Amino acid sequence: MLSEPRSGLLAAWGNALLAGRVSPDEAALAVVGEDALHRVEGLPGETGPVGLTLALGRLRALGVTGFRVALPVPGHPLGLSGPPEFNARALEAEEAVIAFGAPYGLVPEVHEAGPDGDLHVEVVWRCLPVREAPPADVPSLGEAERELAEALREATAVLSRLDVAGSGPVAEATVDAYRARAERGRDVLAPGYPPRAVRVLELAQRVGLLISVACGTGHGGAVSASEIAARGDALRPVERVARRAQVAAYNAYVEERERRR
Repeated sequence: MLSEPRSGLLAAWGNALLAGRVSPDEAALAVVGEDALHRVEGLPGETGPVGLTLALGRLRALGVTGFRVALPVPGHPLGLSGPPEFNARALEAEEAVIAFGAPYGLVPEVHEAGPDGDLHVEVVWRCLPVREAPPADVPSLGEAERELAEALREATAVLSRLDVAGSGPVAEATVDAYRARAERGRDVLAPGYPPRAVRVLELAQRVGLLISVACGTGHGGAVSASEIAARGDALRPVERVARRAQVAAYNAYVEERERRR
């Protein structure tokens, strides 16, 4: 959870593009990031894969007025609305983008190419039809913020009781990675998002840091099987709450615009 899902970047910068706050090239560059290439396959009206800039323009022409995110895992179809084929692909990738205003969704397929020592990442976004229905289990920003604060307190208390100190080289590297990520600025949500969405996403990242540190320190002071199980029991609902908050933050652009209508 320290690195943002590609679907979050595509939704955030796609929304900024639709709002007229960034150019198509700016949006595409922000989404691609350190990857080598992103292409979109299955777009209506296109016979083959197209670049991300063209794809975003095509989706706008098809009636898309916003983008939402889904971050499903087995047993938790977070953000999905169907049909089964799309849900299955999204569940396999554990992420997807759902268009608003037109019945399309995008699921990333990530490929590594190149020789050892010089690998680069290429992403193919599969465009598929989706069901126009409310997304599953997505909270409001206010709900997400309250859930995160409560989950963070409860998990911290449990992990402290189990003596998960979060020390050592793995934990220190995780904290350093989080700090470096924070120092790069608050651009992940792209221009146009409400400040509360930025705050919720940052809190979700803090929760992700807690999970990463707790999982990266071996068994810490949890020396018995019951204590190890207790740590897992503490972290599982926290991770679920953090994913819900991530989706709420990314979807805030569409949700806020709908409230204003």
